[in-house]
Formats: sequence, structure tokens, C-alpha cells
Amino acid sequence: MSGRHIRIRSSGGSGEFDCYLALPAGDAKTPAVVLASAVHGVNADIRGIADEFAAKGFIAAAPDLFWRTLPGPLPREDERAGQRSQPRMPVLKAGETDIADTLAMVRTLPLHNGKAASMGFCFGGPYAVIGPKRLGFDAGIGCHSTQMKDFLNEFDGLEKPVCLIWGDRDFAAPPEVLAAYTERAKQQPTLAVHVFPGVEHGYMMRENAKAWSPQTYEFSMDKALGILRSLR
Repeated sequence: MSGRHIRIRSSGGSGEFDCYLALPAGDAKTPAVVLASAVHGVNADIRGIADEFAAKGFIAAAPDLFWRTLPGPLPREDERAGQRSQPRMPVLKAGETDIADTLAMVRTLPLHNGKAASMGFCFGGPYAVIGPKRLGFDAGIGCHSTQMKDFLNEFDGLEKPVCLIWGDRDFAAPPEVLAAYTERAKQQPTLAVHVFPGVEHGYMMRENAKAWSPQTYEFSMDKALGILRSLR
């Protein structure tokens, strides 16, 4: 099963952006997951994850969050990939519009049941909490998320479920960040935090041969699928 590229008009009035959309077979109404990519964009890894969700019976959409600067995916070895999100916070803020516009598109699909989760990877990880906190999503999942020290307070008053998964060798999530989120999860029943020993940053990405962790990938997908099933 494979998806297709569509165009979504930005509600900010600045043009259109690309989105990879994967739909499940059949006509049963189902939840959706919106994928927020790493700085490499909607590459083969992200499209493959979207296709896997569709094969499991869920709608998956992956918008290009970098269309305002360098549109489309960039290879891992391209030095521009590391530059496209700098400064990071303004890029994340601009991406909120794209994530919200993608959710609005999903809601027009006949297959959609009205429920959706946001799932972020690396740069896109903060949308795991931004989505349910501010953008109308029902849940969030973050995999090897970066910049998360700036989003700890976003969990104040958040009653929707969020699951965050890291490896303890993730350079973008230092021990103090992992400790802060692990402690927060003890106090907040809607937040689940999982830290895997020996796993590095980028474990979800097959293209990142050094970090790719099949076991942690499967665990993360199982958690995400469990959240989506709860939204049926």
C-alpha cells in the first residue's frame, strides 16, 4: 500500500504546501495520524511510516513543514538539513499552521471519524504535545523528540494522552531532560515516557543506519497504534 502527494492551501494565505496522504483500504470510518517530520522532511522513512499506518487501517498524513524555506526532503548528508530549522522556535511556530491545516484537510475526508493524533519525530517531536494542547488533536506521540526542554510546561492542565519515547544515548535529549520528563510522567497519568537503554537519536529512521533500532521502532509503532485504536 502506498500513498500519494496532495496540495494543501495554507490558511495563512502564503500559498500551498505538499502533503503525503496514505489512506486505508475499505470504507470504515477511522482515526487519523498527522506526522511531523525531522529536518530531512517527508522522506522515504516518513512515507513508509505513513504507509504502515494506512496498512493497519488508519489515515496518515505527513505535511512538508519546511516549504517556506527549502521545500521537500533533504538527504541526511546535505548540510542544509541541519540549517533549515534555525532558528528553531520560529520554524516550529510557523509549522503549527501547517499541522492545523493538515488536520482540517483530514477532517474533510469521508473515511475520517473525527479523531486524530499528532506524531512527531526529532525536530517535529514537540508537536506531540503542541497538537493536543493547542491544535485540536486528541492525543500525541513523540519519537526521539528534540527541543523538549522548552515544552515541559505545555503539559500543565493537559488531560489528553501523550506518549514520549527516547533512547538513553540520544544526544538531543540529555539526561536532565529525560529525568524531568520521567518525573513529570509520575505526576501526570496522561503522560507516558519510555527510555530505552543503548538507543540513539533517530532510532525510527531506517536511513540512519547507525541509530536505526528495529525493536524500539516496533515498540513505538505499537504504542502509536494503541493510541489510535483508542480513538475509534
